[in-house]
Amino acid sequence: MKKILIVEDSSTVTKILRHLVNQQPDIEAYFAGSLAESEEVYQAHKDEIFVAIVDLNLPDAPNGESVDHFLAKKIPVIVLTANYKEETRSALLDKGIVDYVIKESRYSYNYVFKLVRRLDKNQHIKVLIAEDSRPTRAFIRLLLQKHLYQVLEANNGLEALDVLKDNPDVKLLITDYHMPEMDGFALVKAIRQNVDKSDLIIIGLSGEGESSLSAKFIKNGANDFLQKPFFHEEFHCRIMHNIESLELIEQIQDAANRDYLTNLHNRRYFFSKGGAQYQLAVKNGSPIAVAIFDVDKFKKINDTYGHKIGDDVLRFLAEEIQHNLLHFLVARMGGEQFCAIFPNLKNEQAVTLMDRLRSVISNTSIPIDHEDQDLDITISVGVTNYVHDSLEQQINYASELLFRAKDAGRNIVIGDDDD
Repeated sequence: MKKILIVEDSSTVTKILRHLVNQQPDIEAYFAGSLAESEEVYQAHKDEIFVAIVDLNLPDAPNGESVDHFLAKKIPVIVLTANYKEETRSALLDKGIVDYVIKESRYSYNYVFKLVRRLDKNQHIKVLIAEDSRPTRAFIRLLLQKHLYQVLEANNGLEALDVLKDNPDVKLLITDYHMPEMDGFALVKAIRQNVDKSDLIIIGLSGEGESSLSAKFIKNGANDFLQKPFFHEEFHCRIMHNIESLELIEQIQDAANRDYLTNLHNRRYFFSKGGAQYQLAVKNGSPIAVAIFDVDKFKKINDTYGHKIGDDVLRFLAEEIQHNLLHFLVARMGGEQFCAIFPNLKNEQAVTLMDRLRSVISNTSIPIDHEDQDLDITISVGVTNYVHDSLEQQINYASELLFRAKDAGRNIVIGDDDD
């Protein structure tokens, strides 16, 4: 949960903000009505405060002194004011505030909380600047750092390709048109041979007046274009719009790869991602384990308690899987059956890991809402490291071990050494 400091002397505005804060499950706020009070709050919680939202006109700071006060503490500052003056707005943006928001409507206040969440997310987003002009590169870097992005730099297109190779998790590239060795167009073309628009945002830049440049950039694979010089707010709005579009695509893709009931990955994703892990292990000659497991006597649970309780059992199991197998790919294969893949683990290691999960499940009871009792469940598991001609064949052999676990009395893990 992110904790913010709101400095506002209007009781009406404070009431509105308190109400909106209560609707933000991921944000907690400390309130102050003056600069002096805000300093007291800051000293009491300085290790917790993520962002300061400040009014420009306070009883003891009538001329925006609160902005300088918190900028000096290296805290991101969002100005929330009823007064719009162009010269004040420009001066404050040049000082390094995150944004200048006018108290116009409920949307304005909601936009402030959207900014707070955006800043939190930005801390985990890498942005690469490809620009041969050092002053321009420094200016763009400063704009991005105000919004807490992780910033990488390159002097030209060739350097940018090297940086992207070393940092495949870069989400946004901002590239100038004119650069030595490889210009912006050539850079975009080279990237788009392997990287789709839904995986990396590219925004082109140019100071030239040719009106067709924006179309050329976008036709060659850029997501957007900005003409230099640009305003702070236009820059941040374009960046935010493109990042949010990318995040929306990622959410849609992730939802398509998830099982609706358990939120684990689904069978299709498992064979896609797990298949790549399998092929890499075969290529490198490294160990790879596969485990197939399911809920013992699941049909009896459904027949006795109903499918709603059966769904609760599967959700409970999924939560324990996510907790105990956090760093590995696990999917619901269908019904009560699940599959996990363990790159670089030997069979005894994978068996130990799965037996730990089995023990947790067998020692935890599930409360039944409409019954005055708890439900105890167990799982049976088959684990193999025998690499076959395909991942599917390895899974099939793990399934044979699972059947042997059932025959051995259930609530047991059978591995290769038990064959």
